[in-house]
Amino acid sequence: MVKLGDYNKLTITRFVESGAYLDGGEGFEILMPRNYTTPAMHVGDEVEVFVYLDQSNKPVATTETPFAKVGDFACLRVNWLNEYGAFLDWGLLKDLFVPFREQRVKMQIGKSYVVYIYIDELTGRIVGSSRISRHLQDVSGRLMPHQQVDALIFKRTQLGYKAVIPGPDCEGMIYSNELFQPLAIGDEVKAFVKNIRPDGKVDLVLQESGRRHVEDFSVVLLRNLTDKANHFVALTDKSDPQDIYDMFGVSKKTFKRAVGALYKERLIDITDDGIRLL
Repeated sequence: MVKLGDYNKLTITRFVESGAYLDGGEGFEILMPRNYTTPAMHVGDEVEVFVYLDQSNKPVATTETPFAKVGDFACLRVNWLNEYGAFLDWGLLKDLFVPFREQRVKMQIGKSYVVYIYIDELTGRIVGSSRISRHLQDVSGRLMPHQQVDALIFKRTQLGYKAVIPGPDCEGMIYSNELFQPLAIGDEVKAFVKNIRPDGKVDLVLQESGRRHVEDFSVVLLRNLTDKANHFVALTDKSDPQDIYDMFGVSKKTFKRAVGALYKERLIDITDDGIRLL
C-alpha cells in the first residue's frame, strides 16, 4: 500500500506524454510528472519516490526530497498566506498547508515555525500544525537517564526552552539556568536526559553531567594538545566561559575538571596563559 507523505518504492507501468505512471497497487496508478523522469528509466523499473497530493489533491510522485515527511516535526518557513491559513516551504512544488485552527500563534510570511506534519482525517490532506504539544506522546519508559537524544527547540518559556525529542515524540525541557550557549526556535541540538518527571515529560541538559562526561572530555583535551604543533592551549580556569565553549563546546566547569584530572596524572603543566602537554 502506498504511504502518502512518505517515500515509496514503486514500479513504472507505462510512459505517457505527461510523465510516467507508477503501480500504486490494487489497479491504482500514480503519475510521476515528466520533469522527474530520466532517459534511463524503463517500464518495469522500480523507483524510489515521495508521494504527496498535487494542486487537485490527487496523489503524485516526485523524486525530490522534502525537508520532512508525515509524522515528522520540522522548522519550516512561511511562503504565503490566504484566508484559510499559511503555506510553508517543505522543499516540494506544492507548499505545506497549515490551517488557522492549527496555528499556535498567527503565522507571518517570511518567518519560520516548528510544525508537526500529519494527514488530516477529515479531508485526507497532508497538513501541518504548530500546536506541537497536542501531537506529543508520553515517554512511557522509552528513555533512560543519561541517554543522548536529538532535540528540536519549539518554544521559549520563562523557565527555559521546550523541545521535541524525535523518535519517542515526547516533550523535553532545557532550563535557562543550565544553559551556557544561545538557543533559538528551530535549533536542532544533541542533549542528554537528566530526569524523567512523573508527568512523563523529560528534563534535558546539553552536556552530560557527572564523572563520565569529564573523563570523556579529558580524552578530547589530551588529544587536542597532542595534535597541536606547540602542544599548548591558550585557555585557563580564568578564561571566559564563552571562549571555552567556542573552542571545545563544553562548559567552564567541565573544562576545569578535565584540566584538574590531567594535571593530577602529570600529563599537563598549567601556566598563567594556558596549559601545555608534558
